Amino acid sequence: MKVPGKIAIMGGGSWATAIAKMVMGNDVSINWYIRRDDRITEFKRMGHNPSYLTGVKFDVKRINFSSNINDIVRESDTLIFATPSPYLKSHLKKLKLKLKDKFIITAIKGIVPDENLIVSDYFHKVYGVPLENIAVLAGPCHAEEVALERLSYITVACPDKDKARAMARNLSSGYIKTSISDDVTGIEYGSVLKNVYSIAAGICSGLKYGDNFQAVLMSNAIQEMNRFLDTVYPINRNINDSAYLGDLLVTGYSNFSRNRTFGTMIGRGYSVKSAQIEMEMIAEGYFGTKCIKEINKHHHVNMPILDAVYNILYEKISPMIEIKLLTDSFR
Repeated sequence: MKVPGKIAIMGGGSWATAIAKMVMGNDVSINWYIRRDDRITEFKRMGHNPSYLTGVKFDVKRINFSSNINDIVRESDTLIFATPSPYLKSHLKKLKLKLKDKFIITAIKGIVPDENLIVSDYFHKVYGVPLENIAVLAGPCHAEEVALERLSYITVACPDKDKARAMARNLSSGYIKTSISDDVTGIEYGSVLKNVYSIAAGICSGLKYGDNFQAVLMSNAIQEMNRFLDTVYPINRNINDSAYLGDLLVTGYSNFSRNRTFGTMIGRGYSVKSAQIEMEMIAEGYFGTKCIKEINKHHHVNMPILDAVYNILYEKISPMIEIKLLTDSFR
C-alpha cells in the first residue's frame, strides 16, 4: 500500500473543504467525491465550493471531481471521510468496491447512528479494513479558521505511526502544525464527547450562565471525558493534549462551533427540531449524545453532563431545571 498515494476527499461540506485546502496546499492533485452534480458544476465554474467556505479559492485543474463514489474510490489510495456521521451509511451503500486495500482516514467527529460504533470501528467491523489502515484526524481545528489560514494544530492518529507521519506531512504548512498518536479509539470517542459538552456549554450560555460557570463546566467535562476514555479504552494517555482538551475547549467556547450554537438555541427556548431547521447544518453532538448514552449502559461511567444533555434533548426536560440540578453536583 502506498501512503498517502492518491488522496480523495469524501464529502462536500465545510470540514471537507478545509481538509482539501490543507492537502492541496502541498501542491498535490486530489480526487473529490461530492454527492450532487450541480454543486460540482458550480464549483468548477466559480473555482470555490458554492455552499461552504466560499472564500477559499481552488485550482480546479488539480481536482478530479465526481458524484460517483465508486469512481473516486477506484482511483484513490487514501480516502479522507468528512461527511456528517448520520449520512455515512447512505453514501457507503452506493459502494460496490472493497475498502480493505485502502488507507481510510476518518475526519468525522461523530458515531454511526443505529450501529453505535465510532467510525473507525465501523470501517473495521463492517468493511473489514485492517486497523493499521485506519486513521483519525482530530484536534482543535475549525474549518472557518483553516479557511482564514489561522494557526491550527491537527493530530493524525493511527496504529501504524509511519502511516500517520506520512499523512501528517501532507497536511502540514506554515499555518497547520501536525502531531501523531496511536490512540485512535480514545481520540475518536473524545471527538464525539466534546461535541456533547459543547452543546451543554451552549445551553448554559442560552440560560445566561456566565464565564465563571462555563470554566467550571469545562473543568468537569474534561474529567468526565477522562473517566469514560479510561473505562472504554484504558491506555496511558495525557488528557491535556490538544487532541482531547484543546478540541474540547475550542468547541465549547468558539463562535464557530455549530454544537455550541445549537445548544445556545436550546437554552433560549428553541425546540430541537426548530433549532435544527434554523441552523441548516448538522450538530454532530445531538446524535452523539444518544449514542454515547446507549454505549454507557454497558460501562456505567458516572457522566452527569452527558445525562443532563440527553435529558434535555431526548426526554424534553426543561433546560433550566436540568442545568440547575447539574450545577448542584459540581464543585
